[in-house]
Amino acid sequence: MKYIASDYWKAYEGIIPCEKHTQTKAATCTVEGYNSLLRHFLARMRRKAKCYSKKMEMLKLSIILLMHYRNNTLYIFS
Repeated sequence: MKYIASDYWKAYEGIIPCEKHTQTKAATCTVEGYNSLLRHFLARMRRKAKCYSKKMEMLKLSIILLMHYRNNTLYIFS
């Protein structure tokens, strides 16, 4: 059985069934860390008004490129 982890916001209790819902700050901390990283390095994840992706594929490729850069697996040959 797959569990859904969230923080203690009351609205989740009405949407997610009790048997699948785990309320913990430990699980949401990791997710928020990645969200913060994406917003910091990718302008297209900050605001829709100024800089945004017109195609979903470009957004996916930008995130993949950032993850390769952060994991030191990005190899550019000149």
